[in-house]
Amino acid sequence: MALNLRQKQTDRKPVHDVPAVYFVQPNQSNIQRIVNDASHSLYDSFHLNFSSSIPRPLLEDLASGMLNSDSINRISKVHDQHLEFVTLEENLFSLAQKSSYVQLNDPSAGDREIEEIIEKIRPILCIFDRTFELSVGIQHDFRYRPLVHDVLGLKLNRLSVPGEKGGMRSYELDSFDPFWVANGSLEFPEVAIEIETQLNKYKKDVDEVNRRTGGNAEEFDGQDLIGNTKHLMNAVNSLPELTERKQVIDKHTNIATVLLGEIKERSLDSYAKKEYDMMVRGGIDRNELLSVLKGKGTKMDKLRFAIMFLISTESIPQSEVEMVEAALRESEVDTSAFQYVKKIKSLNVSLASANSASRSNIVDWAEKLYGQSISAVTAGVKNLLSNDRQLALTRTVDALMEGRPNPEIDSYVLYDPRAPKSSSGASHLKGPFKEAIVFMIGGGNYVEYGSLQELALRQQPVKHVIYGTTEILTGAEFVEQLSLLGQKMGLGPHGTLNGLQLTFSDYIHAVTLFIPRMWGTSDPVSLLSIMLSIG
Repeated sequence: MALNLRQKQTDRKPVHDVPAVYFVQPNQSNIQRIVNDASHSLYDSFHLNFSSSIPRPLLEDLASGMLNSDSINRISKVHDQHLEFVTLEENLFSLAQKSSYVQLNDPSAGDREIEEIIEKIRPILCIFDRTFELSVGIQHDFRYRPLVHDVLGLKLNRLSVPGEKGGMRSYELDSFDPFWVANGSLEFPEVAIEIETQLNKYKKDVDEVNRRTGGNAEEFDGQDLIGNTKHLMNAVNSLPELTERKQVIDKHTNIATVLLGEIKERSLDSYAKKEYDMMVRGGIDRNELLSVLKGKGTKMDKLRFAIMFLISTESIPQSEVEMVEAALRESEVDTSAFQYVKKIKSLNVSLASANSASRSNIVDWAEKLYGQSISAVTAGVKNLLSNDRQLALTRTVDALMEGRPNPEIDSYVLYDPRAPKSSSGASHLKGPFKEAIVFMIGGGNYVEYGSLQELALRQQPVKHVIYGTTEILTGAEFVEQLSLLGQKMGLGPHGTLNGLQLTFSDYIHAVTLFIPRMWGTSDPVSLLSIMLSIG
């Protein structure tokens, strides 16, 4: 019997001689419901399946509850299923944790809250914080898979687009879709060409079947097959494959048509190109910048572009920053996210990667929780993307898998659970490694996933890289989290909170909450010196 524990206790009557299978999260309320069900003898036996490992205190509560209610004999089995994740593709998974970046960077969050979030995550091998390469979570990308996710709202491998005759059409995009698998990493114009190529090949194959069976080439129709018994069997056998191909082509034609409309309306190709150019060149011409901010695109497009401009170079004249803010206000854009990123930058927190002097709070907390020294690649903001468009994340994973001496990973230390206890844990990586699991805390995206898969495929022999994250975010969804953090820090559209000018005490309160996480210190003298240095 399957159970829905959202039902009220009074909704269910005893069902005798029936075993019940529970699949629940291991929390106090669910434990109490199970104990109550058993004490009321609702079912003959109980098979308990927890979505993740049940903590010992909850297991003890379950045991004591069953003993006290004299129903321990009804418990048949208890399993930890370790299934609190969503697998989207063969090498892509998400923990589906909502607003993880906000939770981990909320200035009002306590130490224990951060610890509890991190303790829930059990990644293996390579752990990164979203701040390691903030730009990838914000940028516009013109490749098919990221574009579909960002523009059309792909969620759990499903999306809905307007149909030809009104209404919405829903599609599945997963590993069972050969076109999606083969072309997801291509630029959109290449995808459009591939759709046309596939359509022409389909028409050619249909013409060939019709020719062999005496049909016509106007439209493929199974009835035409009866005209030629000689090739009837081959034609019949080809019907399912041809039908499936046509369905896939039609699906991606419809998706591409909707995408094209959005691209033209919002100039998404221009956004993607200019953002890439900014990251490579380290800036953009003033007039070109203004033309984008005052041109096509949604408010969110312009905000994302402005943030990309802000982090594209290490030093931007204050006059240009004010010019960007004015342009955003003119377009009635909420600048909370822009102000938040600007504040991070003013605190001298690297947006390209953490360094030994200023590491993110996630890295600091990882050290405290695991007793490990975790460092990231030291790189300038200008080097976020190399000339071959390889992400900093991909370069780092590549270097770690190679396991050879490399200046970018010299600060990384190998912690091998099979190493002798007497080992200092400071040995170099002994590569090369054939497999890697890369986990991004604070939100990941299809851009990083695609980049890592390309890395794995171009290795000889081919390597295996799995990418996981707390949640898969579009650029807009991630910027919304940045906006929320900006509002929590009192960084509203005009440097105010809910229209009220921040007082000095408000500023001190926000900064003293924020700095300890970023620098790993709560010493008053150190905090004062840091606050004075940032003005």
